Amino acid sequence: MTASSRQPMLEGIRVIDLTTVVFGPYCTQMLVDLGAEVIKIEPLEGDVFRYTGKPAATRGMSPGHLALNRGKQSVTLDLKDTADADTLRALLKDADVFIHNVRGKAIERLGFGYDAVKALRPGIIYVHCVGFGSDGPYGELQAYDDVIQAATGAVTLAPRVDGDPRPRYIPSLIADKIAGLHGAYATLAAIIHRLRTGEGQFVEAPMFESFASFLLKEHLAGQTFDPPMGPVCYSRQIDPDRQPFPTADGHISLVPYTDESWPKVFDVLGDASLLADERLATPQLRARHSSLLYQGVAKLTPARTTAAWVAAFHAASIPAMAVRDIGDIRSDPHLAAVDFFRRREHPTEGGHVDMKPPVRFGAWEPPPPAPAPTLGQHTDAVRAALRDKA
Repeated sequence: MTASSRQPMLEGIRVIDLTTVVFGPYCTQMLVDLGAEVIKIEPLEGDVFRYTGKPAATRGMSPGHLALNRGKQSVTLDLKDTADADTLRALLKDADVFIHNVRGKAIERLGFGYDAVKALRPGIIYVHCVGFGSDGPYGELQAYDDVIQAATGAVTLAPRVDGDPRPRYIPSLIADKIAGLHGAYATLAAIIHRLRTGEGQFVEAPMFESFASFLLKEHLAGQTFDPPMGPVCYSRQIDPDRQPFPTADGHISLVPYTDESWPKVFDVLGDASLLADERLATPQLRARHSSLLYQGVAKLTPARTTAAWVAAFHAASIPAMAVRDIGDIRSDPHLAAVDFFRRREHPTEGGHVDMKPPVRFGAWEPPPPAPAPTLGQHTDAVRAALRDKA
């Protein structure tokens, strides 16, 4: 049996998705990529992320929406309207997962708290994407990526590297996306639990705690111990000299990760004299004075082009890659070889570039995803299906 002929892992799983922006939609994007049916419930004006970024051919069809909501169905409902609220209740009666990012008190007022939904569908997996865990003092606060980067201290990492004291955001919606990954694995774990026990459950996926856990795996550092044995931050990551090295025509990322790599690095560079420095005489001293090693590399790399150095370091089994401008990423030969970027035709937006799911499965080849929906595209069809079922 060929991989492409096998059943999608999440086929038959119906997800009612009441999330907006990035955190929740990124979570449900991964579920739809695995074969789940995802019905995206939007307010009448649509998910706000439909309108971010560059203008699209159709209002509400932003690049971010195309990337995060492909393959989903869009149903527009005003949950303060009795008839529309009843439509959502009807959908939930036949759902496996309900996922939303409405704050706790607000979702209770709307009549879709966990107990109310469980009464409609006893085996429901109810996933609440929150900014902060509900049992803490921040529980009812709003949260966006910038707020979480600030609260976790992520904005203080760059100043430790370059000496500019101004806190700065990491220029990516990294907290949203990390939280989305946590939400996805939590949902999958709850699905497995229900398969084994028949039980649904309430799941809370907090962005603050998810990103703090992600960030502090290395950066809790010396404060891991009680009492603390050193400062926060993994020193290697905040070393101002451990940065891309200049070449004759650009920059190169070079990673001599183990102590045994340093002689190989300087052998490739053609000048090992620095290793005779008494401050670098032992592995312990080299670790303590690693900045001297990085500074020595930076003095030698301008002698050759980036391509020449990459070839030489690869030949010596030293990890190295050219520094590429993000605007040139679509020309990467590896991504081209694995068919990562795919040109697709959208019914309203025309040609656009899509990215295939990065994880491969030996037992299943995901089919090309359905396009991201226009606002409310599936409302009438979903309502009609509910009427037929009634």
